[in-house]
Amino acid sequence: MSSKVYCLAQFLPKAGKETELFKVLQSLEPNTLREDGCLQYRVTRHIASPFAEGSSFPIVFNEIWANMAAFEAHCQRQEIVDFFNRYCLAEDGLAADWNVCVYTDEPEHYDAPEL
Repeated sequence: MSSKVYCLAQFLPKAGKETELFKVLQSLEPNTLREDGCLQYRVTRHIASPFAEGSSFPIVFNEIWANMAAFEAHCQRQEIVDFFNRYCLAEDGLAADWNVCVYTDEPEHYDAPEL
């Protein structure tokens, strides 16, 4: 197994703001891809398929980090803090809701949340 950290960061845009939020999220990709420990950082949009009918927020970042330290350093970068303050937390932001979760590929992980 590895020390890699997999992150899914989902965003629910406010009504009529999906394209604008997607573009803002895309603008975060170039700098993030240059960060130490960033292995993948791609914003994606939900598409319909009869073979994948689950529910999700319509915009999702698919991230892979070399380790938890790299992920946590990313989360503390000023550009990322500013994004959440401006587009998620602000009353006039573009996101109505968001959900950021991290995962491991290790078979047993002692910090896993209780189900």
